[in-house]
Amino acid sequence: MYKWPVLFIHFIILISMISCSNKKQVDLIVTGAKIYTVDDNFSTAESIAIKDGKIVAVGTHDTILSEFSGKEVIDAEGKYIYPGFNDAHCHFNGYATNLMQYADLRGTETQEEIYERLQQHHDKFGGDWILGRSWDQNDWPEKSFPDKTRLDELFPDIPVYLVRVDGHAGWCNSKTLEIAGVTADSKVSGGQVIVKNGEPTGILIDNAMGLVGEYIPEITSEQQQKGLLEAQKNCFAAGLTSVTDAGLSKSTISLMEEMQNKGSLKMRINAMLNPTDENFENFVKNGPKQGDRLTVNTIKIFADGALGSRGALLLEDYFDDFGNSGLQIESQEYYDKICQLAYDNNFIVATHCIGDSANRLMLNTYAEFLKGKNDRRWRIEHAQIIHPDDFQKFAEYSVVPSIQATHCTSDMYWAGKRLGEWRLRGAYAYQTLLQQNGWLPNGTDFPVENIEPLYTFYASLFRTDHTGRPLGGWQLNEGLTRKQTLRSMTIWGAKASFEENKKGSLEPGKYADFIILDTDLMEASPEEILNTKIESTWVNGEKVFNLK
Repeated sequence: MYKWPVLFIHFIILISMISCSNKKQVDLIVTGAKIYTVDDNFSTAESIAIKDGKIVAVGTHDTILSEFSGKEVIDAEGKYIYPGFNDAHCHFNGYATNLMQYADLRGTETQEEIYERLQQHHDKFGGDWILGRSWDQNDWPEKSFPDKTRLDELFPDIPVYLVRVDGHAGWCNSKTLEIAGVTADSKVSGGQVIVKNGEPTGILIDNAMGLVGEYIPEITSEQQQKGLLEAQKNCFAAGLTSVTDAGLSKSTISLMEEMQNKGSLKMRINAMLNPTDENFENFVKNGPKQGDRLTVNTIKIFADGALGSRGALLLEDYFDDFGNSGLQIESQEYYDKICQLAYDNNFIVATHCIGDSANRLMLNTYAEFLKGKNDRRWRIEHAQIIHPDDFQKFAEYSVVPSIQATHCTSDMYWAGKRLGEWRLRGAYAYQTLLQQNGWLPNGTDFPVENIEPLYTFYASLFRTDHTGRPLGGWQLNEGLTRKQTLRSMTIWGAKASFEENKKGSLEPGKYADFIILDTDLMEASPEEILNTKIESTWVNGEKVFNLK
């Protein structure tokens, strides 16, 4: 048998050692994948190198392995890698609270089903109040608002308070009305107590919900922390690594930051502020705050209510409710005051606008402060119904339309009944809105809608329900392309909070927040998208969810 000379063997070992020592050391290399970087060119790669929680390089398999040596090397086995999804408008803390306190009423098809769920919830959890969330009368055969009659029969001595799916209407029993002192004569600016036969029916619209809200027991700090961690778990499983929480108190933001500093809350959060004096003093007047995981640079306000509860502010009356054109939540003077405060302190204003009148109101208000093109990134949240004359104002004043695509596919069954066909042309017009500035952020508004970002992708692209109806899509000309949709759920969401240089794409220097999927979203059929599996979710190069 031939034996290699000892000196030659030593030489080979030495060359190998020198070669390895010339490689840059990183913490993690993921290779064997199709990586959608979502950079300016929408380029793809095969491998990614990560060190200290940030991306060092992306490239081909051979390039990355020849230049880097990883403490851990993962073969993605041909799977697909995307930037972590960024929900640009949701209620993360509200979702967490719901998990701890509220009966889940989503998907109920009759009132009787709701009563059964409430009874089961109370039997299981007890408590001084019975709370529920996400009922929708549009899912029931009768399509009309419920009243307190059956709730009074079932729960005569326990206050009941049930929030509609859109968060803009409450349904309660007589005990709740008694505790809150609500009568047929109760009046609230920007809200309505529904009255029939001289007495409240138990339905409270928009600001009238506040008459009851102050009496609902507050969640304990321990419950809230537990709920936030459970919400985070569900978000990671859905592929979310960043969320924009649309309206928070100082105490909740402080708790989130404390949990982030301790390392238990790993989710990146853009915390929009509720418009309170406490938030103005503690946050706004100190200027924008942007840390690794927490951003505070936005004030969230409301112009109107929701279309489903007929609180959206319209230029003309509702097609199915003549005499009613919706609700303006605050006065013009109030909106001017908030905008001035934000402008002076370099904060973003984000205003909930559903109806065409609400959108016009805030676009015109913003115009008084922004004057023309700018980089303030003031936002219109939802931007659901726009008069044709108003679309160009988004471009003229660089106003960002923030959309939630699943609202389109949830509302399409009944939106025409509310608006009439002539107003539908400016409703859920995402492609037209996109063309104004060339970008827009996209989210879910969970828990109003389902938490799943893949549903957002599906709705943005196909504009059908999950059975493929209506055939060909609802107003499909206003749908987004695949590239536009993926950008809206990643880099454009980051841009909306001035974080596009830190996250939202898989480029060197950015946070290593990414997801591994079993499906190529750029090629998949509708059915394949709905059946896509999130294999794993990574934040700062750390695996925070694993399907296996």
